[in-house]
Amino acid sequence: MPSPALQEAPVRRRPFGQNYAFVVVAVIFLALLASAGLRATPGVLMLPLQSAFGWDVGVISSSAAVGIFLYGLAGPFAAAVMQRFGIRRTVLGALVLMSVSTGMSYFMTAPWQLFMSWGLLSGIGSGAVANVLGATIVNRWFTTNRGLVMGLLTASTATGTLIFMPGLAALVAWGGWKPVVLTVAACCAALIPLVYVLVPERPASVGLRSFGSAHDDQPAPPAAGNPFVAAISNLVRAVKTRAFWFLFATFFICGFTTNGLVGTHLIAFCGDHGIVEVQAASLLALMGFFDLFGTTLSGWLTDRFDPRKLLFFYYGLRGLSLIYLPYSDFSLVSLSVFAVFYGLDWIATVPPTVRIANEAFGDKNAPLVFGWVVAGHQLGAACAAFFAGFMRSSQGDYLQAFMIAGLTGIIAAVLSLLITRRPAQPVLAAA
Repeated sequence: MPSPALQEAPVRRRPFGQNYAFVVVAVIFLALLASAGLRATPGVLMLPLQSAFGWDVGVISSSAAVGIFLYGLAGPFAAAVMQRFGIRRTVLGALVLMSVSTGMSYFMTAPWQLFMSWGLLSGIGSGAVANVLGATIVNRWFTTNRGLVMGLLTASTATGTLIFMPGLAALVAWGGWKPVVLTVAACCAALIPLVYVLVPERPASVGLRSFGSAHDDQPAPPAAGNPFVAAISNLVRAVKTRAFWFLFATFFICGFTTNGLVGTHLIAFCGDHGIVEVQAASLLALMGFFDLFGTTLSGWLTDRFDPRKLLFFYYGLRGLSLIYLPYSDFSLVSLSVFAVFYGLDWIATVPPTVRIANEAFGDKNAPLVFGWVVAGHQLGAACAAFFAGFMRSSQGDYLQAFMIAGLTGIIAAVLSLLITRRPAQPVLAAA
């Protein structure tokens, strides 16, 4: 965590009035983009690390699984730390950890160093700059249009893939894996001054109201006590509700079918069919491009329609896409069709899930509860990263891994319709 010297500057008004909320959103979008790019990087590093060190794909994917799992597990604790010590200090500390851990991997020579850098440390750091951060920013800075803004912030994951993956794959082709880790470290470091200068703690800190509010916000005072206890106590209360378990189960499957399987193994899967790494990475970029639109549209739809029905459609489409892929001919046309349909709902599930969490648990507690739901997402992703690597090593192909993941998508679609909603309450102040 940064020193007290990095605490918020004296209160002063910012330009643009209430529209300054969108400046905050832009900076947080970039931070989420960098975090998403970091978490997607092991998919690019898998083949070059095999070539450089002779490490088995199972070893490399296991370290990726650790990072993905901690990326989710850190979420609820990060939300509690934000309530106790502030958003800006938490994000600054996370960016420093992400930059240092990935930069130090430049010197790694053994698998345990891969686990420490791209697994343990970067997983914790990136977990604080993830969907929980987006949900906290939306609840504090916006009274209206929350679904749309959450869709935009969630789309940063897609944009991170869009920007990072082809470029990092090209770096691998040019200079191996080392330029890749230095590039990711530099991108994280470059965001530190932006967050420090441009992201106040909340609208009232700079004499503003949350966007769409007609009156001065009355934010809750900073949380007292141990943030880790707060995270656990919110979990204890949440697990007594059916809504939490349905959200946790569906988001577990969401992670199983996205980051863990496709994000980690698609390049290697394409390599089994003779498709070079840069071309395979371009498929992930294409998915990112379409998800940028799909997730933003999902946020707009979430403000207007039943989020359960949206989730049913998203998970059903995803499951069918995964079942289709192994039986395609892996031509440019068939892979492009898969990338478009799969990309449109890669993380379109987030805005409806956040809305259900807000309705079920309230604006103040929803980010912490959503953090635990995201932990389920990343647990699913970690399981898929390990499971698909194990299946590839033991059976020689990815067929069964993709078929099983497709079936889980269909299950998630059905579970989404079973969630009981509470009527949304009027929002009177930012959390």
